[in-house]
Amino acid sequence: MLKVKFFFLAIFAISMFSVQAHGTLKANDLVGSWKYTVTNVPPEYETGVMTFEEKDGKLSGTLGSTEKMEMKELVVDQGKITFKLDFQGGLLNVTLMQEGESLKGTIVSQDGEFPITAVKEAKN
Repeated sequence: MLKVKFFFLAIFAISMFSVQAHGTLKANDLVGSWKYTVTNVPPEYETGVMTFEEKDGKLSGTLGSTEKMEMKELVVDQGKITFKLDFQGGLLNVTLMQEGESLKGTIVSQDGEFPITAVKEAKN
């Protein structure tokens, strides 16, 4: 019985360490420009740039190159990034997860759910 309890305790400890290791994304890791691709949308919305900035310890962001949309309610927590965008009179909810050197997630709107991926642009 003691061996079984120890086994489950060990499995629990390993899984908790694994969750913490994957949740290492910090706000300053996001700072910079990310090229994104959204699938199943009209061509003019398929690609673009999202930019994250940190000022006075606070993270902010925009989506778009020419017409920039402000990321509202931007939160980074344990490898997960969430924010909202005002878009053509509606609200988009964006959720991204860090996967190595990229971000993957979904954009949810009144028209459905759309996959999004992003890769950080190299600094010049």
